[in-house]
Amino acid sequence: MIKAQLEIQPIEEVQSLKSRTYEALKAAIGAMKIYDAGAELRLDERALSLQFGVSRTPLREALAQLEQEGLVRIAPRRGIFIVRKTKAEILEMITVWAALESMAARLATEVASDEEIAGLHTLVDTFDSDALEGHVGEYSDANIRFHAAIIALSGCKLIAEITNGLFTHVRGIRQRTIFEKDRARRSIVDHKEIIEALETRNGERAERLVREHTLKLRQHVEQFVQLD
Repeated sequence: MIKAQLEIQPIEEVQSLKSRTYEALKAAIGAMKIYDAGAELRLDERALSLQFGVSRTPLREALAQLEQEGLVRIAPRRGIFIVRKTKAEILEMITVWAALESMAARLATEVASDEEIAGLHTLVDTFDSDALEGHVGEYSDANIRFHAAIIALSGCKLIAEITNGLFTHVRGIRQRTIFEKDRARRSIVDHKEIIEALETRNGERAERLVREHTLKLRQHVEQFVQLD
């Protein structure tokens, strides 16, 4: 007599599919300019399932995880929406980011190699602060990568994990505001000074410059950006 047996898929495969769907969807949301006027915030579950080439199950699991992280909101009978934070929440996020990235910069002066620090030049030196017209998108992306690189150079996994939770929203605000009120030109000047402090292993100066640089973003948002 043949006994009935459970048909079980390898756990690794199930987790991998859910994980890949989650990572792909999170990356897609992160790449959007979610704080731009007219940004499409409603997600179509059926369309996403077709685009990713996965069934609804791993997609819903990924969406549930993103909801727990505060990146999407699932409204019964209404749909799924990308979350935009209020102005007060954004200001708080930028403040926390300033504290974490500035500490990351100090740590980078202690643990990052000369080659790793020198790699930051590729994100700054190719842009002329007085001739940014025509390179708007390129510099916006380089600006985001510059700040993410400083976090990575710290070698501190906990700082990386915490800032990862803030990244989508802080990135969105940086993208929206980088070319307002001459911020891009001043950003390049600040970035060059930060690299110099890192290269000379001046942890105190690197920490201060990064903190002041990010708090300029906070001040700009507080004064000029309408979100609520």
